[in-house]
Amino acid sequence: MLRKLLKRTPLAWMQVKREKTRLLVAIAGITFATLLIFIQMGFEGALYDAAIKPHRNLQADIVLINPQFQTLFSVKSFSRDRLYQALSYEGVESVSPVYINTGQWQNPETRLSRAILIWGIEPTNPAFKFEEVNQNLNELKQLNHVLFDRASRPEYGEIGTIFDRQGSLETELNSKVITVKGLFTNGASFAADGNVIVSDSTFLQLFPTRQPDQIEVGLIRLKSGMDPEKMRSQLIKGLPTDIKVLTLEGFAQIEKEYWSNGTGIGFIFGLGVIVGFIVGIVIVYQILYADVSDHLPEYATLKAMGYSDRYLLAVLMQEALLLAILGYIPGFILSFGLYQVAYFATLLPISMTSERAITVLVLTVLMCSISGVISMRKLRTADPADVF
Repeated sequence: MLRKLLKRTPLAWMQVKREKTRLLVAIAGITFATLLIFIQMGFEGALYDAAIKPHRNLQADIVLINPQFQTLFSVKSFSRDRLYQALSYEGVESVSPVYINTGQWQNPETRLSRAILIWGIEPTNPAFKFEEVNQNLNELKQLNHVLFDRASRPEYGEIGTIFDRQGSLETELNSKVITVKGLFTNGASFAADGNVIVSDSTFLQLFPTRQPDQIEVGLIRLKSGMDPEKMRSQLIKGLPTDIKVLTLEGFAQIEKEYWSNGTGIGFIFGLGVIVGFIVGIVIVYQILYADVSDHLPEYATLKAMGYSDRYLLAVLMQEALLLAILGYIPGFILSFGLYQVAYFATLLPISMTSERAITVLVLTVLMCSISGVISMRKLRTADPADVF
């Protein structure tokens, strides 16, 4: 059967490559549609990855938050007593409060201020998995010492470069003089262009109206061998309902859910994917329709020779699939370059993933297949009686 298959004339390929200009136009159109889908999905993925990166880097098995918490951009506080109540449960090893708020960072070079996300932690109790942060916890014990996110937007100043050269630098945060004593790497997100980590004491100095017993996140670390889901169930039953008990991943998913469904951003990116998909369908349909129209007498002749409609329709679908592959490959390659450009321009963690590559390939094949199905209507009109 394989020998018989190999002896067949590759009619679909010969049809596709016959008109070189038409083929190039088709490939360019499909490449554009594929690239548009890649870009939309890339930015959407970068949005979610950047938004939940600090959540996943917290040093905790279980997290306590206010039930009305939606995003780090607009946090809600709860009583620190709830966190210490959790410490009394068997299986809980330690707890750590985290303060979060948005402050005003002054660029030490331009003196311009810009909003920045401030994290207040206990310097005696690691709250993050960042190795750079944990190595510099002693620096935070000194009042008004801070750790700066080197992956923040450049509008905050060349903090990383200056720090590497001088070993420290001074600027203002919330109109108070602070000293940068270390760097870490988290990155900008749609919610925050930059991050600063300070001690709980420094945090309360920066926000003098804040009550010390009101925190934004409570971190709970369990003893070795404890099941987080089982402990979470115990805490839900035992603690008052004025807090929400989550696993670390559950905490991250709340942030992702907010940006996905609580704002128009997720809808916009989804709409961009749909537009790219429709554009691809139209382009491929126009190419296939023109091809069928130009060769209608030849298709009619094949029918007269005994070839069935099913065979001719299979040829048309093969053309659609060939165009899908030929258009996908350059779109896939170009997307790498555009992802790099987007990363350096926005500092968002945008990169190619195997899941996204496969998804776009499936969408491209589906896009071209739909165009082929629509074009079949024209092919069915090929009547041998029109030729003879």
